[in-house]
Amino acid sequence: MIPRTVFNEEHEQFRDTVRKFLEKEAAPFHHQWEKDGQVDRTLWNKAGEMGFLCPQIPEEYGGLGLDFGYNAIVAEEISHAGLSGIGWGLHSDIAVPYIVNYGSEEQKQKYLPKCISGEIITAIAMTEPGTGSDLQNVRTTAIKDGDHYVLNGSKTFITNGQLADLVIVVAKTNPDEGAAGVSLLLVETDLPGFQKGTNLDKVGMKAQDTSELFFDDVKVPAENLLGGEGQGFVYLMQELAQERLGVAIGAIANAAAALRWTVDYVRERKAFGKPIAAFQNTQFKLAELDSELTALRVFIDRCLELHYDRKLDAATAAKAKLLATDFQCKLLDECVQLHGGYGYMWEYPVARAWADARVQRIYAGTNEIMKLIISRDLLKD
Repeated sequence: MIPRTVFNEEHEQFRDTVRKFLEKEAAPFHHQWEKDGQVDRTLWNKAGEMGFLCPQIPEEYGGLGLDFGYNAIVAEEISHAGLSGIGWGLHSDIAVPYIVNYGSEEQKQKYLPKCISGEIITAIAMTEPGTGSDLQNVRTTAIKDGDHYVLNGSKTFITNGQLADLVIVVAKTNPDEGAAGVSLLLVETDLPGFQKGTNLDKVGMKAQDTSELFFDDVKVPAENLLGGEGQGFVYLMQELAQERLGVAIGAIANAAAALRWTVDYVRERKAFGKPIAAFQNTQFKLAELDSELTALRVFIDRCLELHYDRKLDAATAAKAKLLATDFQCKLLDECVQLHGGYGYMWEYPVARAWADARVQRIYAGTNEIMKLIISRDLLKD
């Protein structure tokens, strides 16, 4: 593999700490968490103590003020280990940055220290049963009434939905407008009228709590409006590049891990009196996958470098998400095939990774949406 230059020595020391933590505190328990439908909440508190949550938050709010490379390392190590139930990426890379970038000083002081410690787990509620990726036409409403907003509606497929203490809700503060009517609200989950649905039974990512959320006349204090009223859609568009880069980083890391598992397997597994690795078909498949993986890792690392300098544009982030997740699913399908029947057994990590990966082409904007973003950029005047 081509040497990586996107991480420095401090990054790699951090990586070693994260890896050892996950080996001790997460890997032995993940199978049980898959049965439970969510990870143990104490894992979040331990991660907070170690500085693994929200490493980018500025020091004045109790954070470390580090670059996004540290977030990327956490994502890579979780993906390398196949620990798909851990929702730190949604918390650190997606939800909390909205508070950092658009929150008032009071909101930052109130929420960010506890987001760092793991006392507060966050989620972001975009998707609705009838809208999917069409965020301009969400039906959830938040109507101003004196010193609060009255929130009504529902959301679905919400990562960290069961464990969340604070949810960023995408809602229409002006239902008669399209994108201009969308606002973001910080909604504490213990407010009257806020209800969490049952944990959704998914094809993969069994240890990740994913829920429906329901809002029935929830009175949200007006000071919990995040940023400006009617600016929510703009904020979403500005933050989605980082979200999509995070998905791409995890996809490539997981693909690399699956390839490594498969190489080890074909060396040991025998058929017709010799290791599967001795067959030309196996060799050619592995060569193709490794070549594509190398090229994509170089591209994703370059995207990460651009993001360090705040130069990663929406179209490039869409390309990263599209290519990385399509390749991840392709590689895992080939790796399952090379494992034969054992590749379909849940006890093998490649089987779980195969099931976990399929949603990568759907969330953070479907890959069809990625193609629209790329083509519009390509064809613009």
